Amino acid sequence: MNRKLRESSIGTIGAMVLYAFLGALAVSVVALVFAVVRAVTLWRHAKRTGRAFEAELASFDERTAHTERYLAEVEATSAELERALARLHASRAQLQVLTRALETAQDRVRWLRVFVPVR
Repeated sequence: MNRKLRESSIGTIGAMVLYAFLGALAVSVVALVFAVVRAVTLWRHAKRTGRAFEAELASFDERTAHTERYLAEVEATSAELERALARLHASRAQLQVLTRALETAQDRVRWLRVFVPVR
């Protein structure tokens, strides 16, 4: 009887090992399928995100180019403004010289007002 019990427990242990192996195999297959599904989802998401980044970078590049053109125009306008400002300073200096000359001339001929009739 002891021998039958031993054979029976060996068969039971063998079946238990087989069921444990099959269970682990099933869990491994389910985990592998889950990992593959998640990897495909991640790949699709990364692909979509890459396109979004690409679109945003293109938009940023376009805005940067627009800003560079605007800055070039501002620089050209600034140089033109500097030249105009230099001309204005020269004209104001000439105006001051002429105004002083006119004041000097008016001071010199002020005594002639005595002879000019008043209206």
